[in-house]
Amino acid sequence: MRLPTIAREWARIGITGFGGPPAHVALLRALCVDKKEWLTARQFEDGLAATNLLPGPASTQLAIFCAWRLRGRLGAVVGGLCFIGPGLIVILALSAVFLASHPPLWIRGAAAGAGSAVAAVAVRASTGLMPAGWRRTGGGAGRVRWLCYLVAGAAAAATVGQYLVLVLLASGLVEVTVRAGAWRGPTRGPLTVFPLVIPAAGGLSALTWVAVKVGALSYGGGFVIIPLMQHDAVTTYHWMTATQFLDAVALGQVTPGPVVQTVAVVGYAAGGLGSALIASLVAFAPSFAFVMVGAPHFDRLRSSVGVQAFLTGAGAAAVGAIAGAAVPLGLALAHLWQLGVLGLAAVWLLGLRRGVVPALVAAGVLGVVAVMAGAPA
Repeated sequence: MRLPTIAREWARIGITGFGGPPAHVALLRALCVDKKEWLTARQFEDGLAATNLLPGPASTQLAIFCAWRLRGRLGAVVGGLCFIGPGLIVILALSAVFLASHPPLWIRGAAAGAGSAVAAVAVRASTGLMPAGWRRTGGGAGRVRWLCYLVAGAAAAATVGQYLVLVLLASGLVEVTVRAGAWRGPTRGPLTVFPLVIPAAGGLSALTWVAVKVGALSYGGGFVIIPLMQHDAVTTYHWMTATQFLDAVALGQVTPGPVVQTVAVVGYAAGGLGSALIASLVAFAPSFAFVMVGAPHFDRLRSSVGVQAFLTGAGAAAVGAIAGAAVPLGLALAHLWQLGVLGLAAVWLLGLRRGVVPALVAAGVLGVVAVMAGAPA
């Protein structure tokens, strides 16, 4: 496979991949399996299953994995960069506009409107993940534990977002411990827990450490790290206001690519373009490392009983955390009219089960109308 072909096709998906992970997966499958037949359906599904076991943006890791299957590590680098690049360019350009010192009134209205809908987007993302996790519990006591992990993650995200990662890790380890007592005999597989490397914060700049947590510890996708990122960016380091953080999450949703791109907006607020690029580099580096180092071992990863147990616990807490993130995101709304926009977004996303991008765009339009009519922004 020629590298220019990988660069062209993965960049095309990076440009057209609006709608988040479901859209990315569908586009990658259509290209690699249905249209070009570069991968078999089994190879693609195995890659999808394995990348869903990894922390970080799963659809980005799937894009890197597919390119790795075609051209090894060099192909993985080229494909991953071309997949991430278009969305990063767009979100950096929008960051310069939305985070300007004195943006035009209509820009402030669009940001306030789109940000109003973000809490509903979080709840929609969580409810979409719940059925798959529920099916993995096996019933009985497993479902009771799953619900406990779910509640713990939601409570942590809603109240102590800075400690969310500890709750995720504890939930996974508790499930490993509980299941260890039920395993009998070597045929069930070894007790191996997914390896986690959590670098110490000492010696790392604040922004770099935030980006490390975003990229390496976001079990369940980028949205699970939103409460922690919000606490760091708004409360601890004061890089941006709560309203600006809502804008950042909205930008991460309406641009092509993963919601982890939000970290670029945080980086831009912290120190301009250079900081935004560094934050993105650090946040996405674990995805490349996980795939390029781990891809040859994905079969063992999927068959490991310990990995499955850890992901059952941590995954349930992550799903709960995504829902719990709606609380601090909702509390960040500054104006009464934004609650009306949030209500309409909730009806669209949760009642009618319609798309996220149209909801955010419509919310932005409502925000423009509201501020032009005299509402505060």
